[in-house]
Amino acid sequence: MNASTSLLNVENLTMQFGGLRAIEDLSMTARAGEVTSVIGPNGAGKTTFFNCLTGFYKPTKGAITLGHPRHGKLRLDAMKNVDVARIGQVVRTFQNIRLFPRMTVLENLMIAQHNVLQDASRFSLAGALNARSFRRANDKAINNALTWLERLSVRDIANKPAGDMPYGVQRRVEIARAMCADPILLCLDEPAAGLNPRESAELTALLTSLARERGIGILLIEHDMSVVMKVSDHIVVLNHGKKIAEGLPSDIKVNPEVISAYLGEDDETSSHDEASQEKSAHA
Repeated sequence: MNASTSLLNVENLTMQFGGLRAIEDLSMTARAGEVTSVIGPNGAGKTTFFNCLTGFYKPTKGAITLGHPRHGKLRLDAMKNVDVARIGQVVRTFQNIRLFPRMTVLENLMIAQHNVLQDASRFSLAGALNARSFRRANDKAINNALTWLERLSVRDIANKPAGDMPYGVQRRVEIARAMCADPILLCLDEPAAGLNPRESAELTALLTSLARERGIGILLIEHDMSVVMKVSDHIVVLNHGKKIAEGLPSDIKVNPEVISAYLGEDDETSSHDEASQEKSAHA
């Protein structure tokens, strides 16, 4: 896919939980080769948007369309979450690290490639050919995993338990695992959470290079405004489920409504996050 071509189109997306509209009439786009950040105060609808995008939630209304280089236009809102990842190549990370702590770092990355290994074991006429096909696919998957661990400067811990690694290193492993799934759209939910300034700076450089060099689209939810302003090509701002602004980082940082709703707030005094809202709505 060519860089800076339209990749994702969201039209009039609404997600309602009982009487609560977590997202209301959201329209936005994201482009290949760019980082698009979605920001806003706690409870703004950011993670709910990711859940709709990746098939974990079925939107109340609206359309989410992915311009896939091989499959054409895919309506992600009509697909199951496994198909969004497998066919649509839309891959996400979560706010909380979801590595398998007792498995090695390499094993965690191999899990992300299970579809390739599964296909290799299926497509053959004889058991011997099947075994050879699987071995070739397995070797390729290992090499791919090691390549991404090297790319993220964590190759030396490939055979160590993931749960024994420092928090910042586990974040890198999560991104490496996501990249092993060969995404065309990578959705990162607060990847800088818990990182120190040096690690945050390294993350900023990494995301920029992934978008530019791989030509993929990156959707970023992040509260670290230093990271957001440095890495973003485009920013969408949500508040109470509605889009209140979008544009270049230079425009967003001086937007009065954004400053009032988010940039000027003390994050520690935010009263409720999205998880609390959704839990209350389902109660």
